[in-house]
Amino acid sequence: MRILSGIQPSGTLHLGNYFGMMKPAIELQDKGQAYYFIADYHSMTSLFDPAQRRENTLEVALDFLACGLDPARTVFFRQSDVPEVTELTWILGTVTPMGLLERCHSYKDKLAKGISFNFGLFAYPVLMAADILIYDSNVVPVGQDQKQHVEVTRDIAIKFNEQYGQTFVIPEPQIRAEVAKVPGVDGEKMSKSYGNAIEIFGDEKVLRKKVMSIKMDSRTPQEPKPDADQNLAIQLMKLVAPPAVAQHYEDRLRVGGLGYGDLKKALFECYWEYFATARARRAELVANLDYVNQVLADGAVKARAVASQVLQRARKACGLS
Repeated sequence: MRILSGIQPSGTLHLGNYFGMMKPAIELQDKGQAYYFIADYHSMTSLFDPAQRRENTLEVALDFLACGLDPARTVFFRQSDVPEVTELTWILGTVTPMGLLERCHSYKDKLAKGISFNFGLFAYPVLMAADILIYDSNVVPVGQDQKQHVEVTRDIAIKFNEQYGQTFVIPEPQIRAEVAKVPGVDGEKMSKSYGNAIEIFGDEKVLRKKVMSIKMDSRTPQEPKPDADQNLAIQLMKLVAPPAVAQHYEDRLRVGGLGYGDLKKALFECYWEYFATARARRAELVANLDYVNQVLADGAVKARAVASQVLQRARKACGLS
């Protein structure tokens, strides 16, 4: 079984990225052949600073390796180091109906928000399909809200196979039953674009200040909070603290007597401890960037070995070779 997943280097990775994609991906390393890539081509639809893209790409690599991605068990690479994927994007684009792209949720959502579109932003589902199909991926782990991405890929692959003969493996989405919903400091979904994120790594004082800024209501410490499980700090604590610790603070909040300031201080300590080992590992990696770059280079060689075979299969099927 070959597993495929990717993440954009569009900014500093945060708790939402970690619990939503990184941690589940790392846990899948032993379930099959894992191919994980840093989607720097995709980042070009919204990030236009080349130096920032290079920096972000390196930061994503550091974060993933620090958090437990094992290059001995995973093919880990930069998307742009496998240029075959762009040729396959064109080939797939010639069988992709415009209506299919126009129905994509991401396109409609951005259109409704008045975001200015470029071709890449409109056609990125075709590049995403190429990402998946070029490695003969069997399984693509996604949350329920991303299921459509895999469905579009399946539609494109089926249409190509019908047009030119059996060429591509049809991937299956693996929907995680419980995708961690990670709220930001304002209660909205944690997102870099919302400015409400708590980063995985960073300066202790800055991160402590962010945690202490988590939005609370105006109730006094003495008041019981029967809805303690809905408290943002409690929701975040359940992700980074041992269950017994999180339950202890939830119970204290529920009966009254626990101040929000003390709760947020406890949350920060749990969060800081949760990533302690990863921080130490990341510091080691920062001191050895040659190793990090070699991991990505080695991953690209392995990825291209598969991609070139699949691309040649597609070229032959449609009469390009």
